[in-house]
Amino acid sequence: MSEEIATTTSEPAPEMSELATLGNIMIEPGRTFEDLRRKPRFILAGLVTIMLVSIFQIALVEKIGLDKMVRDRIESSSQSSQLSAEQKDKIIEQQAGSVAKVVTYASVPIVMTIVFFVGGLIYFLGINALGGTAKYLSSVSVWVYSSLPPTILFFIANIAVLLIKSADEIEIGRAQQGLIQANPSFFVDGKSQPVLSAILQTFDLFQLIGWVLAAIGLRVVAKTSAGAAWAVVLIVALIGVSVRVVFALLFG
Repeated sequence: MSEEIATTTSEPAPEMSELATLGNIMIEPGRTFEDLRRKPRFILAGLVTIMLVSIFQIALVEKIGLDKMVRDRIESSSQSSQLSAEQKDKIIEQQAGSVAKVVTYASVPIVMTIVFFVGGLIYFLGINALGGTAKYLSSVSVWVYSSLPPTILFFIANIAVLLIKSADEIEIGRAQQGLIQANPSFFVDGKSQPVLSAILQTFDLFQLIGWVLAAIGLRVVAKTSAGAAWAVVLIVALIGVSVRVVFALLFG
């Protein structure tokens, strides 16, 4: 009798291996999220996402040069005119040295890991506030897995462009957000209209793919309506654009 009770009360076993979920999220997202609802998993998908973004960032910095990227950031700043040439060179030396380069590379996985867990927390709080029944780790799984396909597409497209373009052809100010501008900000001068550019970056093709996957994931893991799932996704999107606008206002 006790064995029967244990069997009926235990959580259902996942149908897919964690490796299988990486491929199935691209072709069967609903079924994949259903499996992640049974058993939340995100470590492997998170590592792949972090690895791809890190490789792109490292390749970009090595091609352009960290010193050129720092100089461009200084020259684009509204306070640039207040600095002498010697002061600019000193800042570049401090922020583009070998130690600074290591810190730059190491910050990518650290920041992304924090974003995974904070983003999952926002999904968890939002979807449960709207009547869903998601668990925290399931919400983290939705965040990570909805980020994976857009990251793969972003990586393939941008690495291809990075290999083709010379360093002189790359617009440094936009490069860290991607060499391929899959959003309307492509038609706006980001230096003269930073706020408008930040808003337009919200409507990015890669990001839209992630939103669709996130809405599917939240609906499945929280057993809630599509409307509630989309409400949470759009709230998170609004938070994101608000942060970008604030940074644009402060730093240009």
